[in-house]
Amino acid sequence: MKIESPIVPRVVATAAGVALVVATLAGCSGDLSRVDVAQAKVTAAEKTVTEAEATLKDASSDFCAASEEYIEALDRYGDVLNATEPTVGDVTVAGADLAKPKDRAFDGADVALDAHEALGVAQQELTDAQIALEQAKAGPTGTPSPVATVPPSAPLVPTATVEAVEKAESDFDAAQSSVTEDTPLAFASEQFNSAAVALEMAWLRLFADAGCLSDEQKQQAADAVGSYTAALQQSLADTGYYSGAVDGVYGPDTVAAVESLQTAHGLPATGTVDKATADALQAELEAVHGVATQETVAVTAAVQQTLRLVGFWDGPVDGIWTPALTEAVKAFQTKLGVEPTGTIDAATITAFEKAIADLTTPPPPPAPAPTPTPTPTPAPSAEPDPTPSPTAST
Repeated sequence: MKIESPIVPRVVATAAGVALVVATLAGCSGDLSRVDVAQAKVTAAEKTVTEAEATLKDASSDFCAASEEYIEALDRYGDVLNATEPTVGDVTVAGADLAKPKDRAFDGADVALDAHEALGVAQQELTDAQIALEQAKAGPTGTPSPVATVPPSAPLVPTATVEAVEKAESDFDAAQSSVTEDTPLAFASEQFNSAAVALEMAWLRLFADAGCLSDEQKQQAADAVGSYTAALQQSLADTGYYSGAVDGVYGPDTVAAVESLQTAHGLPATGTVDKATADALQAELEAVHGVATQETVAVTAAVQQTLRLVGFWDGPVDGIWTPALTEAVKAFQTKLGVEPTGTIDAATITAFEKAIADLTTPPPPPAPAPTPTPTPTPAPSAEPDPTPSPTAST
């Protein structure tokens, strides 16, 4: 919505006043020099620039306040799925409550843009007046001193930011107008909510780019967005939708991953995370983490059972890893002759398999005992016994 701004007429009136003052000076003093006239124009132009800067500051402040009100309204009404038993009528009329805050935000933007344009005009007129002054000082034959030119003023916000807001506003209007009494509630809520979140995100970017945040607030916002985006990227990676770096930058890869998730669940592919998208992602995370948890419990229980069989664990086989289980693993690793890390690594598994193989391999049969060689019996001797027989006494 475009409103008539009082800023440009004010600048024109100021310039006319300058001309009147100069003409009056010229009439009051016949010997008023060209330098005096040029200096008067510079002084008046400087005053106009100062006033234009103050006007732009006020207009920017008003725009920031109006846009903040609109963003809060979007946040309040955007997520109609949080309402208690919402109806299609609720979805249809929710956007109507945004009309006044939206108009104030757009009116504030128009005034700020006009003020920005008026400042540019005033700065150029000041430059022209300064050049004329230097020419007057140099005279017809002299060389005027150079005057620093003011570079063209940059737009208040990047063009891409403005275009994103315009597209989001158009998408929101289309989503709202497409909802009728025959539209299924779930579909109506998803469409409206998705468009509202995308619109809020676009206005938040505009709010930041327009300088509505202090340096401290910018840093806090950047930190919050970075942390949120990194967590989102990790969740998308866990569910197989994202393979890029978890860097906290909401770039094209992250947008594409969110769109893939939304498409997989039959949601509007906006690339922004609304409630329906967050619910879909949460459901997939619970499924993935649930399977992972079951696998972890099974592995832990297997470790407990194994340690119990080999006499290194007398606790419960419940699938819960405790510090006591870690110590039991370390003791078992020491017994196996591997580094006691407390975790089941490749070295432990190899050593355990070898120990199992050694226990299950039957020992070789004992070797037969050697048969003793019999000692030969000596043959009786024919020679007389040299031992004298006792003589009977006579």
